[in-house]
Formats: sequence, C-alpha cells, structure tokens
Amino acid sequence: MPDVIFNGPEGRLEGRYQHGKAHNAPIALILHPHPRYGGTMNNKVVYALYHLFARRGFSVLRFNSRGVGRSQGTFDNGQGELSDAASALDWMQAYNPNAGACWIAGFSFGAWIGMQLLMRRPEITGFISVAAPAGIYDFSFLAPCPSSGLFVHGTKDDVIAENEVQKLVNRLSNQRGITIDYQSVEGANHLFEENLEEMSAAVDQYLDKVSAQTEPA
Repeated sequence: MPDVIFNGPEGRLEGRYQHGKAHNAPIALILHPHPRYGGTMNNKVVYALYHLFARRGFSVLRFNSRGVGRSQGTFDNGQGELSDAASALDWMQAYNPNAGACWIAGFSFGAWIGMQLLMRRPEITGFISVAAPAGIYDFSFLAPCPSSGLFVHGTKDDVIAENEVQKLVNRLSNQRGITIDYQSVEGANHLFEENLEEMSAAVDQYLDKVSAQTEPA
C-alpha cells in the first residue's frame, strides 16, 4: 500500500495507491467525506472500499483532498475538491493507460463530488455512492446520469434521510440507457460504524453482478 504524492491544482496531494497485477487492470478512485467534519482518506468506509476494490484486482487510489493531511491548499466548498478528484483520476490514468474500466466510489460528501466527476469524464464506467447526501446537496446536474451504478444507504442514517436518497434513485432510474441499483443496510447509521461488513458485501455483490453481465459468453 505505497504512499504517493501527485500534483493537484493547488499543490501536492497525498494518497495511497495499490497497483493491479493485470496489464489491463481496471482502475477505481475512492473519495472521502467532508473535510470540515473530519473526512480523510483514512475514514473507515473509504478504507473498506479501497481494500474491496484492491482485492478484486483493481488499481485503486484513495487520497486527501486539498488542506487535508499532507495535501496542500485549503477547503474550497466542493469546486476545488472536484478539481482535485479530476487530477487524481488523471494521475491514475497516466499510470494505467491500458485500464479495462474506470470506476468512481465516494462516501457522503465524496459521493457528491464523485457524481460530479462522473458527469465530466465520459470514460468512467460505473459508480458506487455510499450515503449520498441527497437533500443536502443538489444532484440535479445528473440530467441525464451517464453511467449505471449503485447507491448504498443505512436505514438509521441520522444525517441524510433515506427517503431523500430513494427519491434520487427513483428519478435516475427513470432515465434511459442506465441501470441504477439501490441497497439499504438495515440498522446502519451514517458512518456505518457497526455495519461496515454489510456495506462492503452490498458493493461486492453489485460488482459481482456487473462483472457477470460484462463477461463474454
């Protein structure tokens, strides 16, 4: 799990990177929750997602956005953090020019950033959004949503109302050409403190399904 430093729009960004063994290993970028509320690349949900993708053979990166940890710059209310995420994806693609697929995964604030990046980068194959902050941040930019993906949410989330996420999922599910999956985790709070395994299992099962659908007959 090597430490990496790469250039961002406001200076150096620090991350952790695991390189996939296959020459065409898919890539996955993991985005952390809100820095103003303690969000870093070492968040337990981010850490769990990182290792889940690594176990599946992905080249995977998690990183601290500007002003977090050893990353330079200051918090920029989402706009700068989106630019940081784009720089992180650029760095990954430079190291993985033959990547067979490209995934974005984000937790809470990171899910909002990830979905914005999805709109700007057509090479992104799919997404995982955990505790997407629907009802707190505006997701109307997903018009249309360009890729299929998965939303995961805890039924006891005390920060983001589950019904707000369900409304977002229902709206996106009516769009043509994509498939939006939704998985609730019974009893999980916003941080999935007692339900990390269930959250990871939901993502794993979804990726299993996607993999089965894309394998040649």
